[in-house]
Amino acid sequence: MKKILTSLALIGLVAAGTGAAGTWAIAAEEAHNAAAPTHFPIDEPKEISWSFAGPFGTYDKGQLQRGLKVYKEVCSACHSMNLVAFRTLSDLGYSDAQIKTLSAEYTIHDGPNDAGDMFDRPGKPSDHFPAPFANEQAAASANGGAAPPDMSLLAKARGVERGFPQFFFDIFTQYAAGGPDYIHSLLTGYDETPPAGMVIPEGTHYNPYFMSGVSLKMPKPLSDGQVTYDDGSPQTVDQYSRDVSAFLMWAAEPHMEDRKKTGFRVLVFLLLFGALVYLTKRKVWEGVAH
Repeated sequence: MKKILTSLALIGLVAAGTGAAGTWAIAAEEAHNAAAPTHFPIDEPKEISWSFAGPFGTYDKGQLQRGLKVYKEVCSACHSMNLVAFRTLSDLGYSDAQIKTLSAEYTIHDGPNDAGDMFDRPGKPSDHFPAPFANEQAAASANGGAAPPDMSLLAKARGVERGFPQFFFDIFTQYAAGGPDYIHSLLTGYDETPPAGMVIPEGTHYNPYFMSGVSLKMPKPLSDGQVTYDDGSPQTVDQYSRDVSAFLMWAAEPHMEDRKKTGFRVLVFLLLFGALVYLTKRKVWEGVAH
């Protein structure tokens, strides 16, 4: 019996030593790879509580208006929104007169006129947000060789895949805020310090939330107090990032609220219809021997 206990103790010590060695090896490997990561983004985007999240989520019009202001005063200097028309801003709570005034602030290159010439004119509600550059080549030339992406569908195009078990629970929670979470994390991630030994290419900026590498060409776009809010909301980078992320979600899916309402009504109808079919079946076949 003593030999058996001694043998078991030795096996336990060997197993513990092997486990410790394995843990140390994994830790050493992670420390070694911290300066040369192989998957991106390095850090998973922070999950934010959005008003539009979930099956009954709705847009916060006040937040969308603040996000529009951030886009106009900061993002529009480099990023276009070619698929968003001024008239759709009525969804944000703006009146027709306000939309006309806002669209007239932009200059639209139009034409040709009757003489065959192109000309500039004030914007109209039927126009789309004009691009800040004449073409993609001009945009790339002005931004260090990397053309800033159009923001019309950015919130739907930049979602990061969530692994197990998150993707399983997402089926029931209807999580669809990956894009806004990513944009918010990216905009607030510029102050992070890169790991020791990591080489940051010249002319780029480290951001652990960037989905295509360790750094990106775009410098930190936001700073505290940069945009003035009229409703008393905090004028911080975090708040700016939340607001513009929500606005970009609306730009990418302006009919989300109607879609959710329709989906809920369809589910209620199917439940009632299924119950009626079941009761009808029982009534028709109750007198028939089985």
